[in-house]
Amino acid sequence: MSTITPRQPQFNLGEDLPTWWFDRDITKTLVMTAQSCTFPEGERFFIRSVRNFQDKVKSPTLQKAIRGFIGQEAHHGNAHEDLNALMASRGLPTRKIENFVKNGLAFRERIMSPERRLAMTCALEHFTAMLAELVLTDPEFLKGMDTRVRALWVWHAIEESEHKAVAFDVYQETVGDYWIRSSQMVTTSIQFMLFSLMHFIALYRSLEEKPGLWDTLKGLGYFIGPTSKTTKLLPRYLSYFRPGFHPGEVDGAQERARALKWVSEQLDVPLSA
Repeated sequence: MSTITPRQPQFNLGEDLPTWWFDRDITKTLVMTAQSCTFPEGERFFIRSVRNFQDKVKSPTLQKAIRGFIGQEAHHGNAHEDLNALMASRGLPTRKIENFVKNGLAFRERIMSPERRLAMTCALEHFTAMLAELVLTDPEFLKGMDTRVRALWVWHAIEESEHKAVAFDVYQETVGDYWIRSSQMVTTSIQFMLFSLMHFIALYRSLEEKPGLWDTLKGLGYFIGPTSKTTKLLPRYLSYFRPGFHPGEVDGAQERARALKWVSEQLDVPLSA
């Protein structure tokens, strides 16, 4: 298991930051903002889901990893709250989406078993791990993004890659049911795609001046088109359904070290490995 080090870098998301900070493209920025809106409450849901089983974990190594996981996820939520607040100041309904996510997760906590909630966390952690691997291995994916925001997303990717196995290992040690794990991935995948689209539409509809149809489709195609970089993650996604799957099959240590050095240089602050 990789070292899980909570870090608290400060990102300079000042008033001079362009509203359309991803390649000066409205659609690409809105897609990433829609994801950012899910993180503050989503990360807290992950923490609660893992904590429900923390007392049942016998491994001292995994207990230490859980503490690192909680620390990292808490800082991620705070950093994305700052980004979401900035976008709210530019007239986007990020608070409305954050509240929608909060209420939706509260509803799931009322109707889902702790085992299902932990399996849901494992599924979503697989999504974030895949995207983290894409960010860390392909510098072209975030090409054109304002360096200040890019540093935030790269830092987030580094730590998601570091702790990608924690929720899964907790699940395997305390629950271990393949049917719950795999069936919950199917349900979570559908919900992830549906709500990602809904959040994007909410942001898009709030615009006074919308991009043209072609520009919108081009921006969306960057993420979900047949030749998009995210579409190429399909084999990695499907690997989750193997009975013997483990997130640590993809290491990424070298990529994390290289990315951590880059973030440190951008922030002019050394970040611990």
